[in-house]
Amino acid sequence: MTPAAGPAIDVRGLTKRYGGRAVVDDIALAVQRGRICGFLGPNGSGKTTTIRMLCGLLTPDAGSGTCLGLDIRADAMQIRRQVGYMTQRFGLYEDLSIRENLDFVGRLYELPRRREAVDRTLERLGLAARQKQLAGTLSGGWKQRLALAACLMHEPQLLLLDEPTAGVDPKARRDFWDQIHALAADGITVLVSTHYMDEAERCHELAYIAYGRMLARGTQREIIDASGLVVWALHGDDAGAAHATLVEALKQRPGVLSVAAFGNTLHVAGRDALALEAAIAPWRQQSGLQWVPTAANLEDVFISLIGQAADNFAVQASA
Repeated sequence: MTPAAGPAIDVRGLTKRYGGRAVVDDIALAVQRGRICGFLGPNGSGKTTTIRMLCGLLTPDAGSGTCLGLDIRADAMQIRRQVGYMTQRFGLYEDLSIRENLDFVGRLYELPRRREAVDRTLERLGLAARQKQLAGTLSGGWKQRLALAACLMHEPQLLLLDEPTAGVDPKARRDFWDQIHALAADGITVLVSTHYMDEAERCHELAYIAYGRMLARGTQREIIDASGLVVWALHGDDAGAAHATLVEALKQRPGVLSVAAFGNTLHVAGRDALALEAAIAPWRQQSGLQWVPTAANLEDVFISLIGQAADNFAVQASA
């Protein structure tokens, strides 16, 4: 089937409430075909709820839009059959083999020439040599690969991946991302939620939400530039020992938006260069420490954003 023209995802005003609290609040998101969009945010920010509305598993309380040209409200059933959704937790049968799991998924989608589809998927994901192995005996990385294979069985044009690499070793994560980029090169669109900044940097574009609200959207460079952050880095052999006392003190200083440790380096960020210099001045001459201006990175930006976001639990509690 030839995919429809236009963005793979194009939604606006997306809202979902539970118990009177908006866990997703007026989200707008557009992702062009063949792009990898990283979906970032802290736990409880609404990423999973948003993904489930996009793939037709949840009906939004407000908002409208399309996935693959299909209306997210009127065509939810069709959307479910045309996207690949990978959940946070492994959802296949551990007492079935790799092949048996894929055959079961093929039956669910009523795929014609199912055996050929299973064979093709096993080869595509490098699972053919392990096809008789029980899913429950696989490592985290191989389970992840099997879950991705199940998402691709019916040849979707849109993948919605919810923290697919959580708990997976670095090599498996790298292999997974190589596969994702190969899929995008074939024209498949990917929306992937992640907590890893190195993975965020591998995405074509990013969307960052906190407490149900969209806080930043664009490429890595666009988001960093738009933040307007000024950052000072604290280096030195004694920097690690100084972190415990410095972090809380610096957070209370006027002009400081965020303080974050990166190993033995401390990043202190703000938007007003003069105010930030004044904030760190009491520690500038401390023996064994070196302060240098540095470029903001994605983590600096996101830590600053979450620090400024209003907690929707707290908002409701104080209402």
